[in-house]
Amino acid sequence: MKKLIVLSFFSIIGLWLVGLCLFAYTINHYPVDTKTHTQAIVVLTGGRNRISEAVKLLNQGLADKLFISGVEKNTSLQDISDSQDISMPEKNVALEKKSTNTVENAIQTQAWLDKNHITSIRLVTSNYHLPRSIQEFQYQNPKLNIVPHPVFSDHVAKEWWTKNRSFCLIASEYNKFLYVWLMRRFNIQG
Repeated sequence: MKKLIVLSFFSIIGLWLVGLCLFAYTINHYPVDTKTHTQAIVVLTGGRNRISEAVKLLNQGLADKLFISGVEKNTSLQDISDSQDISMPEKNVALEKKSTNTVENAIQTQAWLDKNHITSIRLVTSNYHLPRSIQEFQYQNPKLNIVPHPVFSDHVAKEWWTKNRSFCLIASEYNKFLYVWLMRRFNIQG
């Protein structure tokens, strides 16, 4: 019985490590689609270069609207323009200030999408955050057409296993993704 417990433990660890490696490979090899037009660009705050990338995509005409989810309560478009050193168009840009996490981002964004009759988005967030974000957005609306748009950070090493900070970030995000994936597969709120 003791051998079975030890074997089970190491099997679970082995599966987790294989999954982690597949997760890391996936997030570092997202194809970047710069051609598909969507009805809106949705960017989730919290990571470097996300907003500037979303504004660049809007200016390239890849969508007609931009929705910035998870903005601090007292932040204006001008504040964002100044802090990001970008030229922010004032027209067709909406700021969402209620959400504080990915679940809330998906809920608040879906409310805005419904209000604006939007069925296709380009989802802009950090590459390591995309799998979990897609799960949350698809949970809110399984019919939503999502074009994932990864933002790669210079602060996350491509060789993530060699840097402690990068390893911890990728492993943490993988664990969160697994949690959400399991919760959504069993249709559990949480």
